[in-house]
Amino acid sequence: MRLKWWTDRTNQQVGAILLAGLLFRSFIAFWLPPGFDEAYYYIYTLNPALSYFDHPPLVALVTAIGIWLTGDVSQFTIRVGSLLLFPLTLYFLYRATVHLFSVRVGLLTLAIASVIPIFQLGFGTFTLPDSPLMLFWALALWIGAIEFFPRGFSPDRAYVPSYRIALLGLVVGLACLGKYHGFLLGFGLLGFCITSRRYWAVFRSPWTLLSFLLFLIAFSPVLYWNSQHEWISFVFQSNRSVPNRTYSLSDVFNVALMASLYLFPTFGLLLWFVSIQEIISAVRSRFSNSIHSFVLWNSAPVFLIFTLIGGYQQILPGWTMPGFFAVTPLLGLYVSRWRSKTLKRWLIGSTIAIVTLLLIVLSHITLGTLQKPGQFALFGGVVAPQDDASIQLIDVQQLRREFSRSPKLLAALKNADFMFSNRFHLAGHIAMALTPINSTPITCFDRRDLRGFAFWSTATQWVGKNALYITTDVFQTQEDSAAEFVPYFEKFTKLGEVELRRGGVVIDRIHVFQGTKLLKPFPRPY
Repeated sequence: MRLKWWTDRTNQQVGAILLAGLLFRSFIAFWLPPGFDEAYYYIYTLNPALSYFDHPPLVALVTAIGIWLTGDVSQFTIRVGSLLLFPLTLYFLYRATVHLFSVRVGLLTLAIASVIPIFQLGFGTFTLPDSPLMLFWALALWIGAIEFFPRGFSPDRAYVPSYRIALLGLVVGLACLGKYHGFLLGFGLLGFCITSRRYWAVFRSPWTLLSFLLFLIAFSPVLYWNSQHEWISFVFQSNRSVPNRTYSLSDVFNVALMASLYLFPTFGLLLWFVSIQEIISAVRSRFSNSIHSFVLWNSAPVFLIFTLIGGYQQILPGWTMPGFFAVTPLLGLYVSRWRSKTLKRWLIGSTIAIVTLLLIVLSHITLGTLQKPGQFALFGGVVAPQDDASIQLIDVQQLRREFSRSPKLLAALKNADFMFSNRFHLAGHIAMALTPINSTPITCFDRRDLRGFAFWSTATQWVGKNALYITTDVFQTQEDSAAEFVPYFEKFTKLGEVELRRGGVVIDRIHVFQGTKLLKPFPRPY
């Protein structure tokens, strides 16, 4: 049976696309230094909990998978979970699309979703809450496709809800354990049933009650944790969507344009075009095309809501992307009607361009190929390190090696009661680099934004203890950040610096200070 599966040409194509994508993303994951959020999520793994201040718990589990498997802490190991989950996500999307449309559309959708750069990186390479979110989102699409459009589907045949309705509640709950975007998945499923008279039977079915109960069970860790912490996660997330300035239509346009760039223009602009065309058609027909309505309800609310929020509040690029990922089957259907030659040129040309650009960016971040000066610089380089934002991605393994080579710093680390930095994401990089050397606790002293550190320790916990303060060159040379902490310690002195190099050139310096006996708690914003 297994041999028969592999000898099928379609299955071979699916396997080839998934394997090629996995290998390419693994290459990126191995070489690219950890991002701000990724390093911060590593600290989640040091503080196991039912939920966290800014995210549900699954990102901690996904981040920990590679560390558990290898016993090592690196940019690659914290990404192993995402690398392994994304092929499953793509496969569920493929199966849903095949069920709704055809094998040809399914293969095109799989290829498109595998190539789009922000899907590759945000869902399938970096360790982010989006990785488990999209796994269950794609699974919900597949289950929903089978439930609402069974084989031999006919709109004239009465719909009878099945056990899959209960499964959808469970899967939506698991999606919410990945990221709070999962609520929009549930909203989309409800919206589809409400606007399609054929599916009103859902609201009279006992399976729906069980679905809601399974959702609550799945989501209960977040509810319990928040009930013990004044519902802080929901307060924090809701405050992020509260208007803090007047509405700007130009900002809405900019958000839509930036989404197109992150998706890559040859895909992003088409996704917008197809989505808007389908939304207009669905509204005009009062959602009579139930298959298209199903896809739209499980995608459009996400990118429309967050794009509109962008008119009064800054949003992150990834916030709209679950919607674009879920609407990809409609793009696959649209391009399946193109002439074969045009389709191949578009898909292959876009793939080559994306892979080339990603490799150029990767080579610069890791080797400094565009850095001026640098031993690997091409054509003499174009950007000086001090003007290059990419140096903020700290090479944690290089920092670990250099720190270990200093007997003075190494002894201070082992004798310290705790470490701290002045930004929550920077503390993540420090933890990734130094916790494997010595399990010294780490925290963050920041009057503005503590994130999870406010719950991983108390304000008075470190009073009377000795500390290491570690920060980067930009904070120390431009702001003299260490001066803020001097009054809080009996003695506060600089121990030394660690140089970080790229292309044979020093691009950053890590400054290390020793604080003797914390005299009073450092103020906290919450």
